[in-house]
Amino acid sequence: MFIDSHCHLDFPDLAKDLDGLLHNMQENQVTHALCVSVNLPDFPRVRALAEAHENLFASVGVHPDYEDQIEPHADQLAELAKHPKVIAIGETGLDYFRLQGDLEWQRERFRQHIRAARKVNKPLIIHTRSAAADTLRIMQEEGADDVGGVMHCFTESWEVAQQAIAMNFYISFSGIVTFKNAVTLKEVAKNIRLDRMLIETDSPYLAPVPFRGKLNQPAFVCHVAEEIARLRGAELEEIAIATTDNFFNCFRVSKNGLYAS
Repeated sequence: MFIDSHCHLDFPDLAKDLDGLLHNMQENQVTHALCVSVNLPDFPRVRALAEAHENLFASVGVHPDYEDQIEPHADQLAELAKHPKVIAIGETGLDYFRLQGDLEWQRERFRQHIRAARKVNKPLIIHTRSAAADTLRIMQEEGADDVGGVMHCFTESWEVAQQAIAMNFYISFSGIVTFKNAVTLKEVAKNIRLDRMLIETDSPYLAPVPFRGKLNQPAFVCHVAEEIARLRGAELEEIAIATTDNFFNCFRVSKNGLYAS
């Protein structure tokens, strides 16, 4: 079985066919999915998905790309994260690729998320793009290792992966690992410890080969696992079992769907 550790089922392109997506998950042995929040106004619909479906979970957070937002405070995030189906804080982090100028607001937002995670003892979902050094620095300064979490949709170097793992974080691979030109990322997937690996779709984005360029969905996460198995010379079942166990360990969820605080 497989678990999609990061998707956005509340986004309009996916939400309009939720029943079909859930059916496709079942057909492809994808047993669970984590629906990730990107802003607070839309958080209620993310939470509602998790409430309505036993095999869906939710997170709460504000994506670093969302510039025009009321800045979340750690206490506010922590309060929203007390819901039993909200199993993580994020997605949060830094993105210097899409935005330029004075991004101190982005770094302060990231700090608030880490503080919230420590308040409720729930893991972080971290997004980093063109900002690895500052991301790791703030994680260290704010004690992110106390709660751990996942470096989502990882595209960084082996050195960054090792530093994140040393801070109690998992490394999550998306459909990017199936792309021919993702040479550096393939090396990370080939060499990383199996007990620190997660898989995801980040759907509706980044559909893996052979669906590249099409609308992504959680059912496609099996293709991410297949590529990782190929790179490592491993059996697909080994990757499936490890990444499933890692999901429950990372997010401290029991296999009956209950949060294990």
